Amino acid sequence: MKFTCEKYLLQTAVATASRAAASKSPNPSLEGLLIEAANGVKITGYDLVKGIYTSFPADVAEPGSVVITARLFDSIVRSLPEDIVTVVSDDNNMTRITCGNADFSIMGMYSDSYPELPSVEHQKSVALPQNTLRDMIDETIFAVSDNEARPVYTGALFEIEGGKLTVVAVDGYRLAMRRETPEASTMDDCSFIAPGTALLDLEKMCADSEEPVKIIVGAKHISFSVENCVLITRRLEGEFLDYKKAIPPDFQYRLKISRQEFLHAVDRVSLIIDDRVKNPLRCTFGHGKLSMFCMTGVGKGEDVCGFEGDGGDHEIGFNNRYLQDALKAAPSDELEICLNNGSSPCVIVPRDGSDKFLYMILPVRLK
Repeated sequence: MKFTCEKYLLQTAVATASRAAASKSPNPSLEGLLIEAANGVKITGYDLVKGIYTSFPADVAEPGSVVITARLFDSIVRSLPEDIVTVVSDDNNMTRITCGNADFSIMGMYSDSYPELPSVEHQKSVALPQNTLRDMIDETIFAVSDNEARPVYTGALFEIEGGKLTVVAVDGYRLAMRRETPEASTMDDCSFIAPGTALLDLEKMCADSEEPVKIIVGAKHISFSVENCVLITRRLEGEFLDYKKAIPPDFQYRLKISRQEFLHAVDRVSLIIDDRVKNPLRCTFGHGKLSMFCMTGVGKGEDVCGFEGDGGDHEIGFNNRYLQDALKAAPSDELEICLNNGSSPCVIVPRDGSDKFLYMILPVRLK
């Protein structure tokens, strides 16, 4: 195998595919990248749960393939000068990488030892802009659970209904929901659960671009095509929370508040909170005024934030980090805080009444 290409193209492809390479595996080839040169170059990373492959143009003098350890190859390519890179692999998989005055020779592995990525049989598909999908992931991923005892919640629910795409994440203490209208869809009332780890990689692959991401849903796998990159991941199986029933249908109190003002006040009082003890943030919703207070072994902190409406003087305890995550993610500067009483969930929605996003946080019992 022999090919030459611009360093930038090789570095971008290696960095992207490396996200799916296993960090540690009994099978050494899973810690590597499969490099295939034919009509251009294709680089694949696969850890048996998710796979990423990407292609780029190159001058291929000799077609062939080799597997190279991902971490080492990525480090080498990033260190190369900005010039044309030549990669040559012989019959024994000794791979030489040259660029300018830099010259590396490393031992590769046979490509036939590399597992084949699963194929995604085209059942249904949906497309939406990269920046939209990236924002939807970014504004819900914080609520994906990291508790492997309930695997279904280590992913996010994608639901197509009424021509709209809804992404929902829950972890047992909070819920995050984002909704958009896709550009094109062949799905009718369809849903699937994508692993959170794959969504984090997908978010990094998406640029601030209107170019579409095509999502293809198969029986067991999902593929996300972002320009010349494809991410394939297994679907998570199981019964996801019926989020529509979990959200209270009516609220006694609806309070209009500035996101930035609310967030800054929470951030200030949170400075006194010890992460090990996790004292709750006490919020008292009065008439046009939200008072926040917390006392810990470090000391005490309090602040006041104004809003429009009357909260009935209800005192509710919250995990400060859950409030911070929701307020940072909310894609609107004007919010509506929806409450019933001190023991029911707090729901944050857009002030304009749209259904673009919703964040729900369960209260903490106060002593």
